[in-house]
Amino acid sequence: MPLMRERDSKRLHIKSILMGESLVSESFLDSLEVAPQRRLFPDVNVIKIGGQSICDRGKRALPGIVEEIVANKNEHKMLLLTGGGTRSRHIYAIGLELGMPTGIIAAFGSSVSRQNALLLATLLSDHGGIEIDQDAIMKLPNYFAQGGIPVTQGMPPYDFFAIPPEKGRIPIHRTDVGTILMADLIGARSCIFVKDERGLFTDDPKKDPDADFIPSITVSELIERKLDDLILERPCLEILQNSQVLDQVQIVNGLERGNLTAALAGEPVGTIITKG
Repeated sequence: MPLMRERDSKRLHIKSILMGESLVSESFLDSLEVAPQRRLFPDVNVIKIGGQSICDRGKRALPGIVEEIVANKNEHKMLLLTGGGTRSRHIYAIGLELGMPTGIIAAFGSSVSRQNALLLATLLSDHGGIEIDQDAIMKLPNYFAQGGIPVTQGMPPYDFFAIPPEKGRIPIHRTDVGTILMADLIGARSCIFVKDERGLFTDDPKKDPDADFIPSITVSELIERKLDDLILERPCLEILQNSQVLDQVQIVNGLERGNLTAALAGEPVGTIITKG
């Protein structure tokens, strides 16, 4: 970018298409031409291991997931993220009772999600499992070159700067959001959510046994349905819709052996939510 000097002073500026423009002008942003988003790690699969659905079940669920991850290690690069689960809900409740702001409650959630990342990385330690900080993402090639399986917390690093929600004070950007943001950031090959349900239903199947299973659906169709309960945090839908590198996310039941392997192989197991 060339330098330019102000006509009536000695000040220099870097000439660019954003010079002197308002970054909140909708008309300017509509006309702005930019290069396509670069996919930093298009061969990496971003996988969220649910907190309440998987981690909280301990030996009833985690060993099976660990074995399946290890079995796929040589064929698929995986970046694992962890949810917070029941313990995060407990600390949220205490924080709300004591009048804590959303940013403090979000920080509580991050600490629990980090505990589960350490737990999962430790279980994977003899197979290359390593807990990493979220800002170590650019070191992924190093971890994979050494046979590592990187694990980090799923909570997005907003913490004290979490956006207050429209209702209540529970942060709406939690570990599902952190997972899809990570997948969008690196231009991941896939974004898979490992939970304890087959996928998306018209209602919570734990509460409504007559709820219908939804094997595939677009974001716009899902928004139009205005379902009272979703298996993913609602901001994930907008993030997927606006992503330049993600076409879909997939939700699988991690309590059934083989589902994660099938999803990594590109099979339509569970529920697939597509852009559109």
